[in-house]
Amino acid sequence: MAEAGEELPILVLVRDLMFSSRISAAARAAGVAIAVLRDPAQVSGARGRRLIVDLNQPGALEAATEWKNGSRGDVVGFVSHVDGETIARARAAGIDRVLPRSRFVEVLPDLLT
Repeated sequence: MAEAGEELPILVLVRDLMFSSRISAAARAAGVAIAVLRDPAQVSGARGRRLIVDLNQPGALEAATEWKNGSRGDVVGFVSHVDGETIARARAAGIDRVLPRSRFVEVLPDLLT
């Protein structure tokens, strides 16, 4: 449980080191706490106010759906723009926002606020 006044971090499920570094740098610039998770199995017990997830990572959609269904916060997924099947599955699963990678990069600062 978070202490009184303690703000939960934004969880980031991503294996790609380039994206991880980019997200971490943007979070530092925004003064926002994040927790980077590399394995989808880490998501179920993680506490955060939002989950940002690379939906092209194996097991990520299932982990994000479980986290979302546990009413833990909103989920933002990013995915290759050509992966229409994953985009459709994520939307059907109730992922709050599903963005192509290029758009995700553009709106990242807004997602961290």
